[in-house]
Amino acid sequence: MLGVRRVKRTGQLLEGEFPPMARPALRRSVFWRQFRKNQLAVCGGAVVLVMTLAALFASALAPYDPGAYDVTQILMPPGLAHWLGTDQIGRDVLSRMLYGARISMAVGFVSVGIAVGVGTLIGTVAAYYGGRVDEVLMRFVDLMLNFPRLFLLLTLIALLRPSIWVIMAVIGLTGWMGLARLVRGEILSLKEREFVLSARALGARDPRIMFHHILPNALVPVLVSATLGVAGAILAESGLSFLGLGVQPPTPSWGNILIEGKANIEIAWWLSVFPGLAILVTVLAYNLLGEGLRDALDPRLRQ
Repeated sequence: MLGVRRVKRTGQLLEGEFPPMARPALRRSVFWRQFRKNQLAVCGGAVVLVMTLAALFASALAPYDPGAYDVTQILMPPGLAHWLGTDQIGRDVLSRMLYGARISMAVGFVSVGIAVGVGTLIGTVAAYYGGRVDEVLMRFVDLMLNFPRLFLLLTLIALLRPSIWVIMAVIGLTGWMGLARLVRGEILSLKEREFVLSARALGARDPRIMFHHILPNALVPVLVSATLGVAGAILAESGLSFLGLGVQPPTPSWGNILIEGKANIEIAWWLSVFPGLAILVTVLAYNLLGEGLRDALDPRLRQ
């Protein structure tokens, strides 16, 4: 990383150096230069952007009402009238997939937001206070990690009435443990730094030191983990919907569109192929984007 130094006697900048106000712009320039080197990450980011825009503007892009059915168009293959074909009751598959993208993206973002909030809070408090607080919180994290996530998801969904909000909460509340450990490690490496000791010497209270001084410097791995977590949440929602425990019909999601095609896979391949490809491409794109962000933001990984 380029540093910034001033000549003490003249107050002039050394040749090739930047004024302090240029530091944020310089960091952004370095980030974008490193990120653009990773072509797979750029492609992943483009796919994520397209999927997000398609989900946001599904009502304008969908050629048909996703719930409207036409008994004269049952199991029609892809064609000019229905680009991705129709399902077993004559609904347009493209329209249902666009609205299903809205559900899947919403589940991904909200559930990851819950996981980031819980994991960041627990990891920050455990690392900052240490001692008995750290011991108790980390043993709780270890206890949660001992339960397979799929088992927790199936148990909680079976006990509660399946709905999109329940699914968001359950996926988020079963996916924060790894993030808590990650944040804890970052905070442990930062809490004895000079700027933290200075803030403590100036009388800053613990919450301000934790969330105003330390946590902003530990957000890079959180951002990368959140990006990767969206892919996992979309995959979890699709799996639950495929098992009949996720978003319930007639609300479309990629998972329940996929299971509707299971019964007709021999005569209507498009009902399984297109939603399966959407899940595959979206999850792959988020993983590529997350890896690219990690490589560009972490100076230890730059070549």
